[in-house]
Amino acid sequence: MKLVDDTSELLKQNVSSSLERNKTVMGKVLESSVDLIARELVIHHKRNVKALCYYTDGLVDAKLLDETVIRPLLQARTFYHDADEMLSGSQMMQELMTGLIIDTSIALLDTYELGIEGVLSGDTLVFLEGGDRALLLATRGWESRSVDEPQTEPVVRGPRDGFTENIRTNTALLRRRIRDPQLRVEGMKIGTKSRTDVNIAYIKGTVKEGLVEEVKARLSRISIDAILDSGVIEEFVEDAPLSPFSTTQSTERPDKVAAALFEGRIAIFVDNSPFAVIVPVYFWQFLQASDDYYSRYWVGSFFRLVRFSAIFISLTLPSLYVMLVSFHHEMIPTALALSIAAGRESVPFPALVEAFLMEGAFELMREAGLRMPRPVGQAVSIVGALVIGQAAVQAGLVSPAMVIVVATTGISSFAIPNYAASFSVRLLRFPLLIAAGTMGLLGFAGTLAMIVVHSLSLRSFGEPYMSPATPFRPEDQKDIIIRVPWWRMNKRPQLAQGDLQRMAPGQMPKPPDPEDKPKRDGGTYSVTDAEQSERRKKLEKKKSAKKQDTKQQDTKQQDTKQQGARQEEFSAKPEGQRAQKRGQVKLRAFGHGAFDRAGADAGKGNAQSGKRKKDRPWRKRP
Repeated sequence: MKLVDDTSELLKQNVSSSLERNKTVMGKVLESSVDLIARELVIHHKRNVKALCYYTDGLVDAKLLDETVIRPLLQARTFYHDADEMLSGSQMMQELMTGLIIDTSIALLDTYELGIEGVLSGDTLVFLEGGDRALLLATRGWESRSVDEPQTEPVVRGPRDGFTENIRTNTALLRRRIRDPQLRVEGMKIGTKSRTDVNIAYIKGTVKEGLVEEVKARLSRISIDAILDSGVIEEFVEDAPLSPFSTTQSTERPDKVAAALFEGRIAIFVDNSPFAVIVPVYFWQFLQASDDYYSRYWVGSFFRLVRFSAIFISLTLPSLYVMLVSFHHEMIPTALALSIAAGRESVPFPALVEAFLMEGAFELMREAGLRMPRPVGQAVSIVGALVIGQAAVQAGLVSPAMVIVVATTGISSFAIPNYAASFSVRLLRFPLLIAAGTMGLLGFAGTLAMIVVHSLSLRSFGEPYMSPATPFRPEDQKDIIIRVPWWRMNKRPQLAQGDLQRMAPGQMPKPPDPEDKPKRDGGTYSVTDAEQSERRKKLEKKKSAKKQDTKQQDTKQQDTKQQGARQEEFSAKPEGQRAQKRGQVKLRAFGHGAFDRAGADAGKGNAQSGKRKKDRPWRKRP
């Protein structure tokens, strides 16, 4: 069969049973490349059965190649040499797959296309004389960067591992955090020449219906020769490519990707890129850091409020300063206005030009510090800022107040945890500055309103960009501006689908009751539910008995006090009235009114007799 000159046509052809033809086709496609190795092995000397192996030097693990491919093929030579009957090429290939080659991943290929793609990816392709198919063995083992702490998203508390340029390492880091059989990782290849591996990860049953299909559709529409980083993917799949706001989120942190998948989002992994892309996203996610969820909720909420203040300061502070100094002096307190005027007395530029000069110099120093080697770049940025700022003030080119405003603005932009959001704010700062410096309060308010309206109109894969603030979702307000405790976030965001219950309700921690201490057996709690219930009942009975005793004691104390008060009142009365009172008390104990009257009369008579005795002094004893 005559070979076709077109390489694409050659790749689509079926594998031949002739080893020479396969060798010719591979040489035609790959030509002469020093890193592409072709090794020929003899399996059967008498029948002259040969095997041909193709692999790429530097992309294969040499030890793995020797143990799983070369050595089994050499052992096959001894095995087939002593065999009574010679097997056909197809039978021999089946024997190699099932009994001799011990590679973890083996595939039978019918065409050259997948085989050559595998060779260029680090796999080994094996042709056998007489076999009409080829074996593709997984022997990838190139050098790669080890798992290290993310450089763009450092944390004080939290995991320190980050994604690398190896896509399989990245999906493994994700699997370590999500050990759910519903986690799905689907792959595709994008790029006509690079053939870059792209994986999408999601949790089946949690992701919203139709979202996975939408992501696949947008990825399949990409037709480009090469994908070198996930940033290329972002520009092809985002909803608003002309907007300064990013509608996708990139991250180096596996824990952030895992948290996004638990909320019903999708992660896109690109080979050779340490950044994963999360879709869909909300604006508020760009102001949330991983520390917020690993620290106590008071700490996380406080620093989140600091970041919201930082993004507002970074966006509006230069514009507000220029607007007040240029147009609205009456809005500045008198003492502050005099201080600003004294500082600007020798400045030859208007406030707007002064702000543009300082902002441009600050952005230039930041970019220089970023592009230079790290030890040198930090020194250049710090020393440059100090020297240039001090020299500009002494030369009278800028005022001290403007230096303070620009420095505060720059520091505030550093507090934004996501680089894409920080860059968006840096871009929007300049049109807002021009509007405030030319039209005053009207221009500032109008431009700020346009920015807000534009952000409200954005969507990320069909989801409102400013959700759950607008449209307002009360249940999702627990993790926007502040973060409530974990035991209060019972449900997932409404972006998810299916079972939205994240945890069982009523898990607020409480101190243990000293009366209810569970017994320990071998270092573990051995208290059953029935025992806990019985203990609760006993504890309730004990509490009720204690309350009853307390009530009885209070009643006794009140009775004692009343009795003491009556005794004092009784002692203060004359003798006749006391006798009359004693009679009433005795008769009242029997509960008859007649006795009460009789006792009263008796008491009265005693009182009179006592009076008569008092009138007879001769009857008194000496």
